Amino acid sequence: MQNSRFNLFPAIQVQGDYPVFEGWESIVSRLNEDIVNSAKTTSIIAVDYYQGVLDDIVTSALTSGLNAVLVIHTKNLMWPENIIHTLVYPDVTDDRLFGRLTRLTLDDFFDPDKISQAVDNIRSIKEGIILLVGTGAAKIWQDPDILIYADMARWEIQLRMRKHEVNNLGLTNKDIADWMLLYKQGYFVDWRVCDLWKKKLMARWDYLLDTNNRYEPKMVEGKGVLDGLMQTLNRPFSVVPFFDPGPWGGQWMKENCNLDPEKENYAWCFNCVPEENSLLLDFGGSVIEIPSIDLVFFDPEKLLGTEVFNRFGDEFPIRFDYLDTIEGGHLSLQVHPLTSYIREKFGMDYTQDESYYMMEAKPDAIVYLGLKEGVDPEAMITDLITAQNGGEPFIAEKHVQTWPVKKHDHVLIPGGTVHCSGKNSMVLEISATPYIFTFKLWDWGRLGMDGKPRPINIMHGKNNIQWERTTEWTRQNLVNRVEKVAEGDGWVEERTGLHELEFIETRRHWFTGKVLHNTDGTVNVICLVEGSEVIVESPAETFSPFIVHYAETFIVPASIGEYTIRPVETGKGERCATMKAFIR
Repeated sequence: MQNSRFNLFPAIQVQGDYPVFEGWESIVSRLNEDIVNSAKTTSIIAVDYYQGVLDDIVTSALTSGLNAVLVIHTKNLMWPENIIHTLVYPDVTDDRLFGRLTRLTLDDFFDPDKISQAVDNIRSIKEGIILLVGTGAAKIWQDPDILIYADMARWEIQLRMRKHEVNNLGLTNKDIADWMLLYKQGYFVDWRVCDLWKKKLMARWDYLLDTNNRYEPKMVEGKGVLDGLMQTLNRPFSVVPFFDPGPWGGQWMKENCNLDPEKENYAWCFNCVPEENSLLLDFGGSVIEIPSIDLVFFDPEKLLGTEVFNRFGDEFPIRFDYLDTIEGGHLSLQVHPLTSYIREKFGMDYTQDESYYMMEAKPDAIVYLGLKEGVDPEAMITDLITAQNGGEPFIAEKHVQTWPVKKHDHVLIPGGTVHCSGKNSMVLEISATPYIFTFKLWDWGRLGMDGKPRPINIMHGKNNIQWERTTEWTRQNLVNRVEKVAEGDGWVEERTGLHELEFIETRRHWFTGKVLHNTDGTVNVICLVEGSEVIVESPAETFSPFIVHYAETFIVPASIGEYTIRPVETGKGERCATMKAFIR
C-alpha cells in the first residue's frame, strides 16, 4: 500500500508570539540590539555548545558579527588532550563498540587554573563585547548578560561523525580512521556529560540556537522553547523519524514512508527513540529543531508518569523502530544482554528486552528465535568462532530455530534469547531503550555500509545466551501469545505481550469505531499498524484533534489521561489497528 501521507516532519504548532531569527545576519542583529538596549559598557555573551556543533562556523559568525573585543573558547581551558584521554579511558575502553556509561561531569574536563586566568582576563576588559564560546561557556562566567544554548540533534551529530567533521569533547580527533570510535565516545561519555550540564542550564536560556542545518541557522528565545515543551506535554505528539540504510536493508519503507526512491535501501527507521530523535517546534511557520530528549529533561514526571519517573528517572524507557528486510537480507544473528550483565559490564540499569511485530511479511518470511532442541552450546560457539575466523560459514539453521511469520504476528525477545529477523519482512521493533547493546553472533559473512566488517561479539553473546530457550520453550512463551482482554461496540483489545521477564506491556486494538483509552498515569507509545488514517481526540477537549497516518508512531504523555482513537472516516467500515506500549 502506497502511503503518500506519511509525515516525515511532524511539528508542534507553538502558540504564542516568539519570533525566530533566521540566518547569521538576523541573529547577530538581534544580539547587538539586546546589547545596545542593555546600556552596559561591557557585555558578556556565553554561547554554550552541545557536542557536535560545528564550532568553527558558529564561532566565526558570532565573533565577526558582534565585533567582540575578547573571544574565549572553552576548548582552550580544558586539560591537555593526553590528560583527557586518560580521564575518559575507563569509560571508553579499547573495544570498538562498547564502553561504560560515564560518571564524569563537565567540571572534570577543565583546568581550574586556566579558568581562573580566563576570569581575570574577562574582568580586565572595561568596555566592549566579550564572547565565551564552546561547551561549558556558562560555567566559565556563571552570570552572563546573554546566555545562548546551541543544541544539537543526536542523529545529525552521528552523520557529522561519519564525515569526520566533529571532535569528541575536549579533543582534536575528528580525523580518526574509524568513525565508530567517535560515536562510542559520544554515546558513553560526551552526551552524558553534556546532558547533565544542559539540564542545569535549560531554565536560564535566553536564546536557543539551532544549527542542525549549517547553512540555515535559527535562533529563538529560550522561554519560547520552554513554552513549546510545556504545550507538547499537553497533547499527543510525534518525534521526527530518522531513516538509515544498512547492509540488509529493504524496500518497503521507500514505498510507504515517502522516501527517496533512488536510495539503495532503508534498513532502519527510528520513529520513537527520544534520546536519538528530534522534536520540531513550529513558531508561526519557522521551525526549530531540538533533541526530543529535551522534553524528557524538561518535565519527566508529567511526560512519563510518577511511577515510571521514579523507576527510570529522566530517561524514556520505550523505543519503537522499524527494521525493513523486504527484498533485503537477514539481520545479524544476535542476542541482547541479561540485566545483571549490562549493569555489571556497562553501567546500565536495564537491558534491551524487545519484540518483533510484523507490519508486513512475504510468504517466505521467517524469524530466527530461540535454539533447536538438543543444541550443543560448545559446538555452536565453536562453529561461530570458526566462521568469524574465515572458516566454514555458520549454518544458523543447524543451531537456531526458525519460525514462519505473517502480517500482524508478534514474537517476544527477552534478553538472552538468540534471534534475528529474516529477509522479506517489515518489523516494528518494540523494546527498551538501550539499543546499542546488541551482541552480534554472525553477520552472514557480509560487510557494513562503510565496507568494513561489522563488530561481532561472540564472547559477550556466549556469556548471555540462555541455552534452555529451545523450540518448545520458545513456542510456549514467545510466539504469538495473544489474549483477548476486552471488547465493545466496534472494537477488541488484545494483550500481545511482552514476556513476564520484560517490563513493557503491549496491547493491540482492532476497531471500526471510536475506542476509549486512558494513560492510567503512564506514558503511552502507539503505532497505527492497520488502517489508512485515524484521529486522536480528547473527550474533555483539552487538546486539538491529532491525525495519525498508517505506520506513524506517536506518544501520549502520562498526564493526558483519557483520549479516544477512531478512523477519520467513520461509518465506512475500515478496520484499523493500533499497537500500544506502556510500562507495567
